[in-house]
Amino acid sequence: MNRHSKIRPVAIFAVILITDVRPTVASWNFQDQASPTKEGGAPLGPQGWFDKGQAAMQSGDLRGARSAFQQVLSLDPKAAAAYVNLGVIAMRQKQWDEALRNLRIAEKLAPNMSGIQLNIGLVEYQRQHYEAAIAPFENVVRNDPKSMQARYLLGLCLTFTEQYGKAVEALEPLWNEMSDNILYLYVLGMAADLAGNQQLDQRAMQQLLAVGGDTPELHLILGKAHMQRQEYDQAMEELQKALAEKPNLPYAHFNLGMTYARTGEFEKSEAEFRKDIEVEPDLADNYEQLAQLYARLQEDDQANSASLKALKMNPQSANAWYVLAKVRDRRKEYAEALKSIDAAAKLAPSNQNVLILRAQILLHLGRTAEAKAEFEKAKSVVAEGERQDRDALGRKMVPSPELKQAPE
Repeated sequence: MNRHSKIRPVAIFAVILITDVRPTVASWNFQDQASPTKEGGAPLGPQGWFDKGQAAMQSGDLRGARSAFQQVLSLDPKAAAAYVNLGVIAMRQKQWDEALRNLRIAEKLAPNMSGIQLNIGLVEYQRQHYEAAIAPFENVVRNDPKSMQARYLLGLCLTFTEQYGKAVEALEPLWNEMSDNILYLYVLGMAADLAGNQQLDQRAMQQLLAVGGDTPELHLILGKAHMQRQEYDQAMEELQKALAEKPNLPYAHFNLGMTYARTGEFEKSEAEFRKDIEVEPDLADNYEQLAQLYARLQEDDQANSASLKALKMNPQSANAWYVLAKVRDRRKEYAEALKSIDAAAKLAPSNQNVLILRAQILLHLGRTAEAKAEFEKAKSVVAEGERQDRDALGRKMVPSPELKQAPE
């Protein structure tokens, strides 16, 4: 199969296996200067306001902390640590753009301050901008090779961006500390498998079996590992074991639905995705997979509905935008189809199917020259994919939404 023949879901293994992975809060010592604001009769300078902000953060008073750090900056606009902590506050409130703005200012003011690069990486990771997260995590690991969380997150981002050999290089040094963690072993084994390192893949699998125990969660992980290896009978067996022991195990129905979809058992696949929606009604991936399933069966009304539900939960779903564009194209709603495929192209600019569908829509709109250029791009992608398939395994990671929860 051409490595570009399907749109890859954006997020997969993002569960953090290291406990208490949190943004780094900055400390700072100022050469204090008086402030016209007083508390208890004594003027508060930058250090006093900074200490007040830190105390508020520790007590969970983020509003008070924000106000205090803004007071610091009104007195000392170059207080990098105040910008860092404003960034951390925004991260805790999931305001990623604001967090990144503050952290970038801190980076310019104090490029060597500990924690800034890690926090920038965490923000990009949270936004599922895995390519952008790699450089800051690499900086942290370069300066502190023993940073487990940065190294692990770097390995995940490299895996997400299909840099499997580099992912193995990042993850394998964590073996001594993390080889009793089944999710780490699964991610390492998957990256090794896709990098062609069968020896490490087998080592990770053997260790996974040794430490996993007979639990539903282990059967879920084993089922996913078999699905990745295209061993679908074994995948079904393990996933069914997991559900027999724990019928409402999150993501187990999702993965069984994925397995049935890959074996062409579409009715069973649909039923499993529907069961997982009962367990996890807010999981966009279920609707994304249903949208693709209905589009394949040309059940356009249902494909349209499932796509819209997926996009409401996750506007970054290239798959859902693609299906929506396909449905609108079939309905001859070409202007709306172009908007949808443009959204998909922004998220998956080198995807063969996206390029071809966009070219077809442009043709329907009478924009022949643009359509021809898009077809040429698609041909280049196909040629490059064929070359890469000759040089590599040419396989993809299976989508794993159960492992995509980002660090708090």
